[in-house]
Amino acid sequence: MEQLHNELKTLIIESLNLEDIQVSDIDSDAPLFGEGLGLDSIDALELGLAIKKRYNVVIDADDANTREHFSSVANLAKYVAASQE
Repeated sequence: MEQLHNELKTLIIESLNLEDIQVSDIDSDAPLFGEGLGLDSIDALELGLAIKKRYNVVIDADDANTREHFSSVANLAKYVAASQE
């Protein structure tokens, strides 16, 4: 699962052009939005598209659980892994 965490961190950095951030700077359990990494709703859309393209996993914006899936790298990794089984 750690490899998936690092892949997702790299995907976040690359797809959102976060040039000043390294994989090691992102805590897997830290919030991606608000106080954590500081992402916003536009970032969420771009990240959702990148995940769909990379992992063929569709994240439904209308799903009540989407906010939880996007809350941290760890939760996102759990969702991606579960969706690929």
